[in-house]
Amino acid sequence: MITAEQQTRWQERQLAALTPPHRGPDSGDLLERVRQQARASLPDQPVLNRKQEAWRYTSVDKLLAQTYAAPRHREELGEADIAGYDLPELDGYRLVFHNGQCLPKLARLDGLPQGAIAGSLRACLSTDGGLISRHLGQQAGLEGNLFTALNGSLIDNGLLLHIGAGVELDRPIQIVHISEGLGQAVVSQPRHLIVLEAGARATVVEHFVGQDADGYFHNNLAEIVLGEHAALEHYRLQDEGDASYHLSSLYLQLQAASLYRGTALSFGGAWARTDYKVAFAGEAASCDLSGLYTAGDEQLNDIHLDVRHNLPRCTSRERFKGIAHGQGHAVFDGRVLVERDAQRSDARLKNDNLMLSRKAMIDTKPQLEIYADDVVCSHGTTVGQIEPDQLFYLRSRGIGPATALRMLCQGFAGEIVEDMDSEPLREHAYARLSSILDNAGQTE
Repeated sequence: MITAEQQTRWQERQLAALTPPHRGPDSGDLLERVRQQARASLPDQPVLNRKQEAWRYTSVDKLLAQTYAAPRHREELGEADIAGYDLPELDGYRLVFHNGQCLPKLARLDGLPQGAIAGSLRACLSTDGGLISRHLGQQAGLEGNLFTALNGSLIDNGLLLHIGAGVELDRPIQIVHISEGLGQAVVSQPRHLIVLEAGARATVVEHFVGQDADGYFHNNLAEIVLGEHAALEHYRLQDEGDASYHLSSLYLQLQAASLYRGTALSFGGAWARTDYKVAFAGEAASCDLSGLYTAGDEQLNDIHLDVRHNLPRCTSRERFKGIAHGQGHAVFDGRVLVERDAQRSDARLKNDNLMLSRKAMIDTKPQLEIYADDVVCSHGTTVGQIEPDQLFYLRSRGIGPATALRMLCQGFAGEIVEDMDSEPLREHAYARLSSILDNAGQTE
């Protein structure tokens, strides 16, 4: 188990190895302010061991045993290099990041509506510094953990997506995140800022991919702000390399009558964790979180939710499904808090899990804390196996065992996948799930 001394030594090594050179005033004072605030908070961050409830099931021992180097960036990447990662069927706008750095030559932004900005956070400092200053670091704050503080301490680049008041993106925008160590263990820490002003609407598709052989660490943090009556459809496809570590920390602020719909498909990585932290900043806002996650041999996949109803008449829906096979370890930890003044809140939390192996492990902990008396709230969880009668029924009709297993698992996942509005994304999700199940082998 990690001790305070071990965690402190690791963070000091990482700061020494990863601190970027001073870039002068043009980079600068804004990002430097965030860096200094985050660094000042590092000594106060809790030790990430089993004594911390939020990290009880998520060991960081192997992660902190590795010292990561700063990544190199391949500016020469072309269309052929990303052909296997792009989702051209989406027919949308596109930005490509390699190890946290934006590659402008691979962008597809022609026709982006007036009032919309999409690009590199660093590149936008000179033209949109006021916008960035108003929002950067405001949602994440300093009450995070070692990794969110490290992200802030080393902030250098990331995504800026700003949709002006009343502007609607006519097509989805795809963000492709490519990570690779290029022969060494590296850490990339992009910082993303997504702001939709009042009445704005957009669809964002993020795709996280990487090379299997490289034991890199992708530590991204996103701050998402929705103005009054704004609506964001946000899809996240996590398909990192088999030896990688992936941590996504999402901080959401929802103004009055805004709508956030987030769908997370988490399949890759040796160690993967997604954290959602939701804050309502206006009445009648709505947050819909859903996801599908899988965990196979030598793999941990972890979903954490912290949804706080602190204002009246807000709605939240949390629906997540997990499939564990081999010796995989899946974790779901969802907390919904309804505070005393959050009357007429509507919160419903559900988590269902399917175990395909007796050696698989699933830890699930849905939590609902209610301090208001005029609410509609529910929560529940299930953990089960494939019913033998269901397999027998399909086998008796000439369907092979692998195909029968795949059909039953896809039926289990269908509640999440079919709720996605994009047909290309649904097809991608089913194809990826089929590939995972084909490699999972027979149930035990």
